[in-house]
Amino acid sequence: MAELERPLREPRAPDVRGLGRAARDLVSRAAPPGGWLVGEWLALAHSTRYELRHEPFVVFDAFHEGRQWTFDELDARLRGAFPRPALLHRGGALGISAMLERLGRGGHGAIEPPEGAVWRVERAGRVVGMAKYVRGDKIDGALLPENSGHEAVWNWKP
Repeated sequence: MAELERPLREPRAPDVRGLGRAARDLVSRAAPPGGWLVGEWLALAHSTRYELRHEPFVVFDAFHEGRQWTFDELDARLRGAFPRPALLHRGGALGISAMLERLGRGGHGAIEPPEGAVWRVERAGRVVGMAKYVRGDKIDGALLPENSGHEAVWNWKP
């Protein structure tokens, strides 16, 4: 929750202070005291442009009392309060090429190809491992003004 409480430092940022309060309210309902949500803020394009059809905070993980929630537990607790990454596979091992085929153009209205995919391994109701594949040609922060020399690219504006 601390991340949501810090003010935005981007001088050209749209005014999202109201969204911050709303997001804090949602977080307090979704995560118990001492718990926290982990997500990606898609409003400002870092390396991927999106045509967002939902609010820009996508929740992909949560923790409480030192324990990471399972995918299903997170879905049950959030009850649709935040956008989530799609579940592309459940079961045994799945290779990179098969995962990328299932991923297709990605989610959340991605304009460019997705940067990669995350494998989350759960056993007996616990997260036991995670791994992320990232495309070899992806450049971190390529669209940020300090890297591109251009104005900020916004995927979402209130």
